[in-house]
Amino acid sequence: MSDKSVNIAIVGLGFGAEFIPIYQRHPHANMAAICQRTKASLDEVGDKYGIEKRYQSYEELLKDPEVDAVHINTPIPNHAEQSIAALKAGKHVACTVPMATSVDECKEIVELTQSTGLKYMMMETVVYAREFLFMKELYDKGELGKLQFLKASHQQDMDGWPGYWPGLPPMHYATHCVGPVLGLGQDQAEYVSCFPSGTIREEMHECYGSPYAVETCHIKFKDSDLSALVYRSLFDVARQYRESFEVYGSKKAVEWPLIEGEPLIVHTAKKPEPEIPEQVECPDYGHLLPDEIAPFTTGGVYGGDDGEEHLSFTQGAGHGGSHPHLAHQFVQMLLSGEDAYPNAVQSANITCTGILAHESAQKGGEIVRLPEFTLQ
Repeated sequence: MSDKSVNIAIVGLGFGAEFIPIYQRHPHANMAAICQRTKASLDEVGDKYGIEKRYQSYEELLKDPEVDAVHINTPIPNHAEQSIAALKAGKHVACTVPMATSVDECKEIVELTQSTGLKYMMMETVVYAREFLFMKELYDKGELGKLQFLKASHQQDMDGWPGYWPGLPPMHYATHCVGPVLGLGQDQAEYVSCFPSGTIREEMHECYGSPYAVETCHIKFKDSDLSALVYRSLFDVARQYRESFEVYGSKKAVEWPLIEGEPLIVHTAKKPEPEIPEQVECPDYGHLLPDEIAPFTTGGVYGGDDGEEHLSFTQGAGHGGSHPHLAHQFVQMLLSGEDAYPNAVQSANITCTGILAHESAQKGGEIVRLPEFTLQ
């Protein structure tokens, strides 16, 4: 692999197509190939972005010696098997969330990165969203003071989404709320206790053996006095889409708005009572990126001149401008050899937190500990 550029192949061209123009404009990336089972979709995207190498077979893509890394954007059930296959084929991996659907799959991915020296990064959008980066900046500067408590949520109405979504246990897709609470201080979850609440429509119960409308989880951090609360819903809960992250420190606290698009609320201790809260417009963090891809932090640039955007981007309010940060972090990791957040172990800790939270919910809130391989 060149020390100046990396050859990236994108696998899955629904949400995955959002990243093509970013890699094409990144000064140290080459958009080398795309992969999609359906030829019509493959050719449509390939023609639109001028990409010559096109694969309908993932197995054939992995045999391509010119591809350094794959960026996987396929359905959730494929994430683990495709990540494992890529690592076994000698490719670095970026994978959309979650890392896997079982603890054993997470363990295999971690062990493969350790045995091969290859890199893995779970592409968690929230930990590179502008709101998170704003809170991280306050934390790194000491303006929050001592961290006292963290809270996050991800509420989304998934009715009408295809295939495997109906009946999915809420905590099986929890990385958007687990990621930020662990990511702020790059902490690790040590154990969880989770309670279910409510019931989804009966026809969805048998899909995963899960009737729960909402799952609420307390996370105890390892080697810390901190804990966090996260909650998640997917069906039959009346709520506008919301990925929220809130941080409470001894000096300042930051709360997510209740209605999407409104300013953050910053509370400052020891001010006169009426002055404690203030609305703060979150700054953009494009200045952290190479000039060529900085414009991708703002909405309306995805999908080309026609403004076409994938539903997950539109419904998720642009994912906080995170896409170029994710692509840049992945490229930089491959060039420098230094892990980006979250690496394989961190991704496993985040993902297993959700998987084991659902187990806890099935056991009436019983404490479930994270496995040792997620705590290295």
